[in-house]
Amino acid sequence: MKAPDIKAMLRFIGIMLVAEGALMALCLVPAFHFADGTQDPIVLCSAFTLAVGTMLWVSFGKYRRIEDRRMSYLLVVLMWLVLTLFATLPFLVTGATVPIHPSPFTAAWFESMSGLTSCGATVFPEVALLPSSVLLWRSMMQWFGGFGIVLLVLAISPKLGINKYSLYTAEASGADNTGKTAVSTGATVRRTLSIYLALTGFFILMLNLAGMQVWDAVNLTFTNISSGGFSVASDSIASCTPLQQYILAVAMLLSGVNFMLLYLFFTFRWSQIKHKLEQFSFYMGVFIVSVLFVVGALHWHMQLPWEEALRIGTVQTASALTTTGSVVADTTVWWTPVCFLLLMLSVCGGMAGSTSGGLKAMRVLILLRNARGILRGRLHPNAVAPLRLNGRPVSSHIVNNVMVIFMVYGFTLLLGTMGLMLCGIDATQSIGASVGCLTGFGPGLGASGGFGSYAAFSPMALLLCSFMMLLGRLECMTVLVLFLPRFWRR
Repeated sequence: MKAPDIKAMLRFIGIMLVAEGALMALCLVPAFHFADGTQDPIVLCSAFTLAVGTMLWVSFGKYRRIEDRRMSYLLVVLMWLVLTLFATLPFLVTGATVPIHPSPFTAAWFESMSGLTSCGATVFPEVALLPSSVLLWRSMMQWFGGFGIVLLVLAISPKLGINKYSLYTAEASGADNTGKTAVSTGATVRRTLSIYLALTGFFILMLNLAGMQVWDAVNLTFTNISSGGFSVASDSIASCTPLQQYILAVAMLLSGVNFMLLYLFFTFRWSQIKHKLEQFSFYMGVFIVSVLFVVGALHWHMQLPWEEALRIGTVQTASALTTTGSVVADTTVWWTPVCFLLLMLSVCGGMAGSTSGGLKAMRVLILLRNARGILRGRLHPNAVAPLRLNGRPVSSHIVNNVMVIFMVYGFTLLLGTMGLMLCGIDATQSIGASVGCLTGFGPGLGASGGFGSYAAFSPMALLLCSFMMLLGRLECMTVLVLFLPRFWRR
């Protein structure tokens, strides 16, 4: 590890802190508008973050290149940790976490990690009691982190002197890379950002036209288009009108679609779309089949009217599949098979190249087709039938990577569950919290599910959950590679 590489990383982190400090400054708008008394704390947080970021940016401004590609992984992990640390300031300085947990910093760290990783798990039992500036900060963290912090900077500042593809794959390893593309990484990121901004503006407008106040529309759009799930109300989105809930369900579903596919669709490039629809078909097929099961269970098992069952089932299924975590009803009292299905949907997740978490539909599809190929090989040992996706053969390298990620996900879930049990949490909540934090879904089972929170978790349990959020957001491999002794050798 060379000194110029370290200084270049500090410069990059400084740029990120400047962006984070600017976002904090935007929280002054509701602070002054609603006169919640947090103006001075927010000014202090923003000024301090901007000062540290500017100092790093200016001090190491001449170090513009990172020569060692391994540093891309270290940079991404450090960046998430540093930004999470500074993101705790609005919670600590305003005193938001003091009355709800014996360790205010741990609670603030958990909430910040959940926000930036667009997880949606919260330590606040009654979020409606929070100051408006803190509510907006929670929403902006999810909007900022949902797209990808590194990807936003690559889109805004393309000439950073850093290997863009290395950073892109380190943070967005769920991108659809089963086939080569002639489009550069920078162009891909900028096109994806254009769709992200367009969808954000569109759904703010749609919610406002549906009768929602601008304040609620902005916050809920930020958190649902980013597959985050934070809300400004303690009952998540249950108090929204049926029309508003359906609009949010559409926002969730679109956030789970590959953004480059959306770009091709909205720019009428039909010839390029038809070769990319297999993952989309699988994604929508899983959604439709799951909705039919959930709606049927809500109607026949829980005796809900058809209209209510259809609305609640559709919205909650969309929230689970896209790992958004928005809650439209208290799922803790639902039929156990339905709760289990929702957890499994969050493990699957949306499409690769979207804001959703989980394994990604593309990987699940590859696993299923690989299993089918192995079974066929038992019947026809001499047959040669390569695994294909979108009409193209998938290399054995990609198939092996998918299988390794699936294995690592499984072991991480098991170890996370065991760790939470050792922290004194019962088995049901431990399983739910592990799945919720690793997949980015947020709500778990028991007290942490439905409209509940993680406020009762011990400081150690919150730190473990925070680590699982980071693992899930960076899809495990980017973080775990840092623990290899080989990584630190020359």
